Amino acid sequence: MALSYSQHTLDKLETLIKNLGFKLRYEKGNFKTGSCILEKDRIVIVNKFSNLESKINSLADLVQRAEIDDSLLDDKQKSFLYLLKQTKIEF
Repeated sequence: MALSYSQHTLDKLETLIKNLGFKLRYEKGNFKTGSCILEKDRIVIVNKFSNLESKINSLADLVQRAEIDDSLLDDKQKSFLYLLKQTKIEF
């Protein structure tokens, strides 16, 4: 299953990531989107100048690799998470 590259998909990913306890920030700079842990804070930094496809792929990849407590999610978000886990992300 492939992700659709739309603003709606990006919005769903952002909501999912925030509900999983990550802080999401958009910053400008010469870097790729990524995540880090600073003193137990889970922070995701997104390059605000990346294109939509790159933002979606990077955030979906992060969700696939992250340790997730799905008890924080409602049924709709759990379904989206399951879809993401089944999706092959290509950069």
